[in-house]
Amino acid sequence: MGAVITGARMFLAHAPGLVRYGSKPARDIARDPSVSGAIGRALRPYDAARDYPPNQVFVGGLTPDALHDLRRPWFAAARQAPRRGPHGEIMPEAELLGLLKACDASDLVTLDAEFAAEVRPDLAGHPLLAAGDLDRLGAGVPSSEVESRLNGALPALPLLLPTTEGADRLVGSIVAGHDVDLTLAADVLLENLVCKATAVMALRTLLADTGTDPATVDYVLNSGEEAVGDRYQRGGGNLAKAVAEACGCTAATGADVKAFCAGPVHAIAIAGALVAAGVFRRVAVLGGCSLAKLGMKYQGHLKSGQPVLEDVLAAVALLVEPDDGRSPRIRLDALGRHTVGAGSSQRAILEQLVATPLRRLGLRFTDVDRYATELHNPELTEPSGTGDVPALNYRAIAGMAALAKEIAPADVPAFVRRRGLPGFSPTQGHIASALPFLAHALDGLTSGTLERVMFLAKGSLFLGRMTQMADGLSFVLERNRKQ
Repeated sequence: MGAVITGARMFLAHAPGLVRYGSKPARDIARDPSVSGAIGRALRPYDAARDYPPNQVFVGGLTPDALHDLRRPWFAAARQAPRRGPHGEIMPEAELLGLLKACDASDLVTLDAEFAAEVRPDLAGHPLLAAGDLDRLGAGVPSSEVESRLNGALPALPLLLPTTEGADRLVGSIVAGHDVDLTLAADVLLENLVCKATAVMALRTLLADTGTDPATVDYVLNSGEEAVGDRYQRGGGNLAKAVAEACGCTAATGADVKAFCAGPVHAIAIAGALVAAGVFRRVAVLGGCSLAKLGMKYQGHLKSGQPVLEDVLAAVALLVEPDDGRSPRIRLDALGRHTVGAGSSQRAILEQLVATPLRRLGLRFTDVDRYATELHNPELTEPSGTGDVPALNYRAIAGMAALAKEIAPADVPAFVRRRGLPGFSPTQGHIASALPFLAHALDGLTSGTLERVMFLAKGSLFLGRMTQMADGLSFVLERNRKQ
């Protein structure tokens, strides 16, 4: 039995008010409170984030190749666009904060009554939110009680909405889960809760768009980077089951997969193997957002005089099922694996992730229509000096094809343009690593405009200080030949 991917959906939430809680901004604001004002003056309104071309590519409103035809800077080339694209939506921050309360199972979030009344109609009108979500949203509390909770026995963080007048509006708070357990601190719980909420929306979108009964999902694998737990099991998990509960997947269990940026691709390989072995028939793979990476490169943005573009939270969900004769197939017989003995140079990693699996299938570099790898938006990374990450990767892959004498050295630029992709993903590493192209790839592989796509993700294991190794995994997704 083979395994196929039957659907994929994305989700973005605009979150300028949460940028202050990104790891880098939070640390810098603690040292110098004036940083908060500098960031605040460079935040963009919802319409600008919704219309931003890379964000529209993320939700399917534009194709990735459309970015080639747009002059940079892309943030100055935006045209009015819809909130919902073929692959997902871009949610305003007010609704996101209401969603946090709807996904809050432990009374962590308190919302101001006036704000709750304002956001309730928007959430009530959302096709993916139900009566139970509105019940959990509640009526809110008086503003005095919100302020009281911020000064209560348990540490708490304010939930603030930027306003057009330049001031921040206090609309709620999130409280710590324990007075001394740093794993249950308010900032950590905010990271975990927003990861849950965005993953919930991605999975609900996927189930609705594919007409899938949530009760038919057998297993859920979450591949986000959050560390859900307490002081005795920091990062123990299991957010997958929490998301399954919130999406009505009553027959499912699940687990979290951790592998830094490579986590989602590892999860897809595991899901494919479970389905191919007949253990489960329908596995959902999730990747919620990483709040810690909001505003990560804000300093470069401020120095360049551009908006703080790391202001959206991203999530993805996909379904892996037995071969149905129509959906694109995961080539489980040719997973690219960065092994322990491979070495951590760029050349060694790409040899393991690209060249080796292609040779196993008897394919040439040019037999892959598109390579999806670290799809970080260069407008987010270049101002901080880290360059155009996708372009660097694609030039390296093209260079390997030239060394293998499968293309001429002069054809490297054409290879990069034709088989690579412009970066368009938020810099939330596990999200940026290949999966933003998945929904686009499924469209092309089912329509016949694409034959074969390779997804490769790299992971920086050395960041955890337990090893100096890198990591990586890749898979080939191909058009189903039974069509």
